[in-house]
Amino acid sequence: MPELWDIVMRVPIIVGSIILLTRLHGLRSFSKMSGFDFAITVSIGSILAGAITTPGTDLMIYLGALAALYLLQMILAQSRARAAPLGKALDNPPLLVMEDGTPLDGNLKKAGMTRADLWAKLREANAFDLARVHAVVVESTGDVSVLHGDPEGPPPDSRLLEGVRR
Repeated sequence: MPELWDIVMRVPIIVGSIILLTRLHGLRSFSKMSGFDFAITVSIGSILAGAITTPGTDLMIYLGALAALYLLQMILAQSRARAAPLGKALDNPPLLVMEDGTPLDGNLKKAGMTRADLWAKLREANAFDLARVHAVVVESTGDVSVLHGDPEGPPPDSRLLEGVRR
């Protein structure tokens, strides 16, 4: 029974610490900005689980691990903004998988997508006419962005496709 009480006492401490650190660092802590951010989010969840389920380990170890993860994320986020090579090393660049209504099969393969996956994403984006699809991009987060509109209208602003691999 003392072990159960210890677990019950750890929950508000560790969850409160996560909330405090997230408030200090911002919502990026749980964003889907990059693979690195995803790894941090998974790591935070792992520390939370360990802190709650292993009462034999000193709680300060888990609090230190949380603080270290948040600090690492803060340092790398700022460094990525200042040093483009670091950003390129940590992030997958976005990838164009459809352009002007034509699927780019080589890029679909690189993204690990099939045409059926592409059609599903187009349906989700309410793209009902392939001629209206200007571009489909697999973002660095794994999300899929669909740029569509009037085929007779202006094309998307070229800045929207900056840094996108073709």
